[in-house]
Amino acid sequence: MATMVGVIIIGGIKSIAKVTEKLVPFMIVLYILGSLAVLFINWSLLPGAVESIFEGAFSSQGVAGGFLGIMIIGFQRAVFSNEAGLGSAAIAHSAVKTKSPITEGYVALLEPFIDTVIICTLTGLVIVTCFDSQTILNGGVSGIELTSSAFESRIPWSPIPLSIAAFLFAFSTMLAWAYYGTKGWTYVFGEGKIKELIFHFIFCGFIIIGSSIQLSAVLDFADALIFVMAIPNLLGLYILAPEVKRDLKIYLSDMRESS
Repeated sequence: MATMVGVIIIGGIKSIAKVTEKLVPFMIVLYILGSLAVLFINWSLLPGAVESIFEGAFSSQGVAGGFLGIMIIGFQRAVFSNEAGLGSAAIAHSAVKTKSPITEGYVALLEPFIDTVIICTLTGLVIVTCFDSQTILNGGVSGIELTSSAFESRIPWSPIPLSIAAFLFAFSTMLAWAYYGTKGWTYVFGEGKIKELIFHFIFCGFIIIGSSIQLSAVLDFADALIFVMAIPNLLGLYILAPEVKRDLKIYLSDMRESS
């Protein structure tokens, strides 16, 4: 995995873009089709699943007991899912060529919608229609293992394509974060091929380290660093909000005049 990532990221942003523009649509379509197949098999259970989700979310126990969970665990996993609020995706969007930055903002809005609203909703419905609440809470598995078990319970061979999709999700994420890290590294230490290569070797080394230690340790470490990232970015968002609002107003006005 580290070798594959290294070969691609050494080629720079164009090399990364060529790979991810093919991987991302394929893995999303593959996962959505698999999820829809399971939901089609469980179609009679869908109304009850949706009802149980809303009951759990808006019951007095859910609101009181789930508040801290939403604030802590929910935000942590949401950030892992779509990076919203971190400022990291802006590094990739800033590399595009456009006459109006606002248009790239609209493109950026699609990311959390596809990743969280579509992908995560389908995943939740698959799990809830395949397992009862006690199995989900006390089954001893979570994350990708729980999702894989849900798919396998309805389609025995599904863990194979699901594993491919999970691999592609992880692989494309590593490519993106390699680019983010490179830009941060060169901002601190200066531009230069040698300096970039040093970071690429460090990054690929951490892929090996991350694959050989407990997932919980990786998540805890990442959560801490993401929290540190989010603070200055959220402050920046509030400071720049009036400027974004002004630019958006000008853009919408120009669009109305041109139409």
